[in-house]
Amino acid sequence: MATISFSHNQQPSDNRRGGSHHHRHGPVVEEIEGLIKVFNDGCVERPPIVPTVSPTLHPSAKATAFDIKLSNDTLIRVYIPEAVASPSVTLPLLVYFHGGGFCVGSTAWSCYHDFLTSLAVKTRCVVVSVNYRLAPEHRLPAAYDDGVNVVSWLVKQHISHGGYSSWVSKCNLSNVFLAGDSAGANIAYQVAVRITASGRYANSLNLKGVILIHPFFGGESRTSSEKQQQHHSKSSALTLSASDAYWRLALPRGASRDHPWCNPLVGSTGVKLPTTLVFMAEFDILKDRNLEMCKVMRSHGKRVEGIVHGGVGHAFHILDNSSVSRDRIHDMMCRLHNFIHPY
Repeated sequence: MATISFSHNQQPSDNRRGGSHHHRHGPVVEEIEGLIKVFNDGCVERPPIVPTVSPTLHPSAKATAFDIKLSNDTLIRVYIPEAVASPSVTLPLLVYFHGGGFCVGSTAWSCYHDFLTSLAVKTRCVVVSVNYRLAPEHRLPAAYDDGVNVVSWLVKQHISHGGYSSWVSKCNLSNVFLAGDSAGANIAYQVAVRITASGRYANSLNLKGVILIHPFFGGESRTSSEKQQQHHSKSSALTLSASDAYWRLALPRGASRDHPWCNPLVGSTGVKLPTTLVFMAEFDILKDRNLEMCKVMRSHGKRVEGIVHGGVGHAFHILDNSSVSRDRIHDMMCRLHNFIHPY
């Protein structure tokens, strides 16, 4: 997996600035350096900081991958390990949401393509990676809606044995997991909440678990790890200023960071969730918030397992190829396998 370095320096809006910040679309009103610029007229620029790749895999990958366009808004990339070569074999289904602060990211980003190929092979499951609508053009709950729609589409395809039955029939809908990292973990959480609350799919699928990797949540009050971010700013892919900018761009206009989509601890007592696995990183500004979330969920009777990986930062599993990171990724994969295949 290639190392990708992000410079997550948020640039405050300042209409007085000249140079590159004055543009045919007007001044820049929000910027996360290298990732996204939002102009006064609503135009959005996303520099191609991460290479994008086709779904084609080398035979040595021991998996196949392909894209399916579900609508003008949504595309999925499917990963199927060689383990399903036998017609009688079905595998767990894992629906994955990429990170990027709800504002950037793609199923075609090379870092996600590599990670999810490995995930499908090492955990022996069919992985469906979701390309959802991005903010600020499509503020929340657009990404949540897209996630629920993908699950609905998968259920309908499985029931009707439609045009994609050759692979959908390989998915065991009694063994389904929702997963994601960073903002994608937030989406996985919210989609799981919606699915379990509605009961709509109770007879069609069994949501066995939710996997949250460095989940992107927030709040108006700062945690210790957020306040101490300067100590680990070079070890993590997310800064506090970038985090705040993402929330300003993704939440409904006028909402604070205590909106329940940002801060799920607000009114979380009635939330129904299956067993939840939460991965955290020592140098992630989100660590303390994620630890608190695990604690509160347990106090409300939820089954939650939390793991903190030492010596690494936010999204290390896709952005860092150091020896320390590789060791932690190996541990993550082993834990994911055991979570998906507990017996």
